[in-house]
Amino acid sequence: MSAVEIPYKFLVNATAPQRGSVTQSVTEQLRTAIVTLALTPGEILDKGAICARLGVSRFPVSEALARLQAEGLVEIMPQRGSMVSRVRIGDVVEYMLIRRALESEAVRALVAKKPAGLDDKLAANLALQAKAAAAGDRDTFHHYDLEFHEILFGAMQFARIRAVIENARANLDRARLLILDPRRLSMTHHEHGAIAAGIAAADADRAAAAMRAHIDKVTGELLAFAHQSPELFADSERFADGTLPFG
Repeated sequence: MSAVEIPYKFLVNATAPQRGSVTQSVTEQLRTAIVTLALTPGEILDKGAICARLGVSRFPVSEALARLQAEGLVEIMPQRGSMVSRVRIGDVVEYMLIRRALESEAVRALVAKKPAGLDDKLAANLALQAKAAAAGDRDTFHHYDLEFHEILFGAMQFARIRAVIENARANLDRARLLILDPRRLSMTHHEHGAIAAGIAAADADRAAAAMRAHIDKVTGELLAFAHQSPELFADSERFADGTLPFG
């Protein structure tokens, strides 16, 4: 069997994890595979092949799938097996609305009390985003995209807001990765730059407006993508007209 034909080749042996239990290792690997779209929405999971690839018994795989079901990433169908959950666009839109409200106001508060060195940190991150976007490196760009928001959260020191926004990141991240083509890489970099520019100018209204515009554009593109690729979504018809549920 050639390397190309190896099932689940993105998984690695989990019999001796570096930290935590075998079940934890299996859960983390499968979660990462789902979030990064190595396992795609609607894909049927072959538990036997996963066990063989990871070198573990069925128990830790079953436990991992149960945990991922609780996170909304896996659907376990009695007598029929397990499937990677399709993305629920309604959940994503609701979460983006929460982000829009919280992050725009948090950025406004940040401008009023900006810590030293923040502008330099954002500029360095934007330079790395630009490099990844120019290379068309989606995964690296996504890493720096998340880091951009982490820099803002760290500067804000709003732990509760951060916890709310992190609560459903797994499902949101895989939805965002679906639309992260070269054009969206460039647009996201530009939109992040507008947020950073508002912060650097100490203009709270400008920074908050740039954050809202960024989230609105991503949400609009997710709705359009769900309409074009309904097989990846559990409820693509919910926002079939593509109209944002918030203005």
